[in-house]
Amino acid sequence: MAVSDALARLDTKLAGLIPGLDRVDKYFEGEQPLKYMAQAMQSEIGDRVSQLVLNWLRFGAEAYENRLDIEGFRYRGSSSSDDELWRIWQANGLDEQSQQAHLDALVLGRSYVIVGSGDEDSSDPIVTVESPFQVFAERDPRTRRVSAAIKRWQEGEGKDIVQRATLYLPDSTESFAFGKEWLSTGPADEHGLGRVPVVPLVNRPRILKPDGLSEFQDVIPVADAANKMATDMMVSGEFHAMPRRWAVGLKADDFVDKDNNPISVWSRDTGTLWGSENDQAKFGQFNEADLSVFHNSIKLLAQLASQMLALPPHYLSFVGDNPASADAIRSSETQLVKRVERKHTYFGGSWEDVQRLVLRIKNGKWDEDAKTLETVWRDPSTPTEAQKADATVKKVQTNIIPVEQARIDLGYTQQERDNMVEMDARAKSNPDIANLARSINGG
Repeated sequence: MAVSDALARLDTKLAGLIPGLDRVDKYFEGEQPLKYMAQAMQSEIGDRVSQLVLNWLRFGAEAYENRLDIEGFRYRGSSSSDDELWRIWQANGLDEQSQQAHLDALVLGRSYVIVGSGDEDSSDPIVTVESPFQVFAERDPRTRRVSAAIKRWQEGEGKDIVQRATLYLPDSTESFAFGKEWLSTGPADEHGLGRVPVVPLVNRPRILKPDGLSEFQDVIPVADAANKMATDMMVSGEFHAMPRRWAVGLKADDFVDKDNNPISVWSRDTGTLWGSENDQAKFGQFNEADLSVFHNSIKLLAQLASQMLALPPHYLSFVGDNPASADAIRSSETQLVKRVERKHTYFGGSWEDVQRLVLRIKNGKWDEDAKTLETVWRDPSTPTEAQKADATVKKVQTNIIPVEQARIDLGYTQQERDNMVEMDARAKSNPDIANLARSINGG
């Protein structure tokens, strides 16, 4: 198949996905269209009450992303992260970019990582994270591996805007610009990798839906209902929360101040005193509206959203004022932690593919040992520091785990653990420090 045909096909597929991505993205940003208020009511209310958005979706996505922290990559049989892979990771700013990739995948269903050669032969490979608004990867139906991918973007402003695209194939990468049609902007990079250097990070993939699903998919209707209840509460608060007065036997002309100027509608609504010389006039007031019905409805919807997102009850604050115990908090987070661990599996596999591409580009050949790479994630649970330390110390004292594993379990970084090893070596070589350590340990 001609390169131009592949480019046109992928460009069409990417364009077809944009509306769905845009809809979910607007929900995350709290900019979704709110259609539940009647146009006649909007015209009547005007600017007195704005529609209220309770952005639980952003809160939920960030609750997941906050537990998706990568600490390194290691080969099978190794207890520590590989220094070279971690150096390249940090050189590409992936400490920060990986968080953006995870967040976009959670919100939009997927994000992408592209691996390319450095600007010079001696340079490290370049790794960038990409948005599904600009990148689409097509899969081979037999292997489900990426068989072709496109990145499309625009440069410039106004009349100087230029549409650009890059086509990624298993053995070549080629760049294009759009005039009346897509035109190549230079010779293709015949890299001969045998694989497309584009890796999808997919949230909630399925066998026949390998491009994933937004974490919000099931929660959007509940969020819409909550926003409606919140807006209705604001309207009721504006018009019905205060006692409403009524009068019989009065005309609009009766509502004037001492200078015979008409009193505003708001003053008539909230005025403290009405009076009339008309002995036929009658006055009274309606009972104010009870807004607790809205409070209870929003609380119920918060519980539903929390269950769908596997968030602990205290996250959306509908469990009362008394703080839960540490054990209760950990127990309530069990389902959330398990879901995050599942994402560790899917996202981790993608990042391992990225690192294999990094090694292939850097070394000029595929590393067989890299097939055993595994991603080292920070523990997604939230045990107290004291409990975690106490449990770890007991494991060391009973020889269940070595000291190095204890330091890993306690969350120390590779650099911190290396520094500790050097400190241990200095302590052993200094008799005074060694005697002090023995006396502290009861030796």
